[in-house]
Amino acid sequence: MTDQPSNRVLPTPGVPVIPMVNWGGMRALYVKEVRRFFKVQLQTIWAPAITTLLFLVIFTVALGGGGRVVMGEPFANFIAPGLIVMGMMQNAFANASFSFLSGKIQGTIIDYLMPPLSTAELLVALVGASVTRAVLVGCAVWLAMCFWPGVSVLPQHFWAVAWFGLMGSAMLALLGVLTSIWADKFDHAAAVTNFVVQPLSLLSGTFYSVDRLHGVFHTISHANPFFYVISGFRYGFLGVSDSPLLVGSILLLVVNVALAAVCYAAIERGWKLKA
Repeated sequence: MTDQPSNRVLPTPGVPVIPMVNWGGMRALYVKEVRRFFKVQLQTIWAPAITTLLFLVIFTVALGGGGRVVMGEPFANFIAPGLIVMGMMQNAFANASFSFLSGKIQGTIIDYLMPPLSTAELLVALVGASVTRAVLVGCAVWLAMCFWPGVSVLPQHFWAVAWFGLMGSAMLALLGVLTSIWADKFDHAAAVTNFVVQPLSLLSGTFYSVDRLHGVFHTISHANPFFYVISGFRYGFLGVSDSPLLVGSILLLVVNVALAAVCYAAIERGWKLKA
C-alpha cells in the first residue's frame, strides 16, 4: 500500500470506455478462431485440398476423355475453378457452424457472449475467421492444381476471382453462423451440410454447363445462389460464364446482406444462445 495518489483515471459512470469500435477485442476473437482451426491444419486445410484434388482426378478420368470440351474449354480446365470455390465455401461453412455450437455443447458459450463486443463485432470476427480458412483452402487447392498435368488455372480476371470467391465464402460463413445458433447438437449441423450445402454445391454447375439444361431444371439452377458463385469464379479463370456477371454480383451481395441481418437479429436477441 502507498499513500501516493494513483494516476489512473476512472471513467465517468454511464460513459462507454470503448466509444466506437472495439478493434482489440474483435481482433482477439478473430485470432482465437483462426488459431483454433490452424492448430489442426492437416485436417482443416490440407485434407480438404487433397479431397478436392481427388474430385478433379476422378471426374477428368471418368468424363474428360476423348478431348471433351465444355464452353470452349477442356473439361479439366472447366471444372477446376468450380472445385476450388466449392472447397472454399464448404470449409467456410464447416468453420462457422462449429463456434457457437461447440460453446453450447461444452458450456463455454459465455466466452462469446460475455466479452465487451457488440453483435456486429462478434459477427465480423466469426465470419472473418471462416473466410480466412476458405481462402487458405482455396490457395492450397489452386497451388496443387498448378502442378497437375493437363490443367490450366491461371487467373485472367483477378477481380472476379476475388469478388465471387469472397462473396461465396462469406455467404456460407453466414449460413454456418446461423446453423451454429440454431443447432443443439452436431447432428443438426450435419443435417444442414448433407441436405442443404452439399446438394446446392453439386447442383450448381460445377461439373456441367447449366446452359445444357432445359425447362424447369434450367430455371431451378438459376435460382441457386451457388450457381452464380461458381459461374463468376469460373469467369475469373477462363473468361467465359454461363450467367450474367452483374446479376450474379448483385444477387450475392443481397443474399449476404440478408443473411447478415438474420444472424445479427438472432445474436442480438440471444435466440437459442441465452437462457
